[in-house]
Amino acid sequence: MVLPKRFYNRDAALVAEELLGCIIVKEDAEILKGMIVETEAYYGLSDPASRARSKSIGEIMGGEAGRAFIYMVHGNWLFNITTMRKGEQSGVLIRAVEPLQGIEVMKRRRGTDNIRNLTSGPGKFTQAFGIDRTHNKIKIYQKGEIYIEEGRKGFEVARSYRIGVTRDVDIPLRFYIKGNKFVSGPKNVKKAG
Repeated sequence: MVLPKRFYNRDAALVAEELLGCIIVKEDAEILKGMIVETEAYYGLSDPASRARSKSIGEIMGGEAGRAFIYMVHGNWLFNITTMRKGEQSGVLIRAVEPLQGIEVMKRRRGTDNIRNLTSGPGKFTQAFGIDRTHNKIKIYQKGEIYIEEGRKGFEVARSYRIGVTRDVDIPLRFYIKGNKFVSGPKNVKKAG
């Protein structure tokens, strides 16, 4: 079952944690599927690590919950989903997924046969799934080119501070499935300055 809009219309940290184990689907020439294993929550202007200060990203983040917002960092597209009520800037970054279906397509796009290296990072994931700026603003909460379905549960969730930020808030907003080999970053990230 596709996660409904109301799933995303909640606090970003709650959505980020509950996306773990869910299945992201991309209907391509072939259907691609991956289980979400790592996420990060972001908020508006009060969040020093947020991209909400960028006018174009801030407008999308403050829009309707359950839409994709995609931007480039260091030559990589990053896939995010808007959360909370309209007018409240927040979102969730999908940091890593465990590949489930369409793995040969992912290998070709990534130029590697190493399955652990296919989707174990936000840029690797978007490259493997063929996600780019053309998917910006699409509705994730309905069946279409990209959507998210209910998934697996029964695993341990771990938390840390977010990866690659120079300034962070006082609570850990990175969530990942403990022990999953597709998690992208270090297991214990120290709080940034």
